[in-house]
Amino acid sequence: MGKGQAWVNGHHIGRYWTLVAPKDGCQRICDYRGPYNSDKCTTNCGKPTQSWYHIPRSWLQASDNLLVIFEETGGNPFDVSIKLRSAHIICGQVSESHYPPLWKWSQSDFNASILINDTTPELHLRCDDEHVIASIKFASYGTPQGSCQKFSKGNCHAPSSFSVVSEACLGRNSCYIGISNTVFGSDPCRGIVKTLAVEARCVSSSNNVGALQL
Repeated sequence: MGKGQAWVNGHHIGRYWTLVAPKDGCQRICDYRGPYNSDKCTTNCGKPTQSWYHIPRSWLQASDNLLVIFEETGGNPFDVSIKLRSAHIICGQVSESHYPPLWKWSQSDFNASILINDTTPELHLRCDDEHVIASIKFASYGTPQGSCQKFSKGNCHAPSSFSVVSEACLGRNSCYIGISNTVFGSDPCRGIVKTLAVEARCVSSSNNVGALQL
């Protein structure tokens, strides 16, 4: 496709603009040594800069899904396809400085004061329907580093992190963990804003998430 917008079952998934990266610039051997250069180790030369667009699973129906594409520059809609992708690994990362979940505010009486315990942020994990969390690959309450599937412990780490998350989540389709020292039994590093990072694995026989290829 070229440039335009797409809707799935009436939901707008956003604009797309399929630019093709320059054909030249990809080196056979990638070597970052020496002076910095933004063109070092360039990849995907001659290929579209983006071709996959995520569709939330809640937007998809079992059948008769309607895809509407508004194309501005001229593309071939017959090559557009929807593929199903498995989401076996789920991650979450929430800091104690984040806002509490919306449901706590929506159920509060605005004429009454909100208790301090009700403003605790929460980390929510959820597998696809009919699937459960089978294992916790990483859990750290403190100052974890990195991102999903690349998390690592920081200088501050609560020893109870793994056990607290495992007890709350294993064997369940979804779970939530409060982000506070009380939940994890102690303050692993006083005076420092703590974060909970979790990576979990879901077990599924038909764990599908939609993706649109343009």
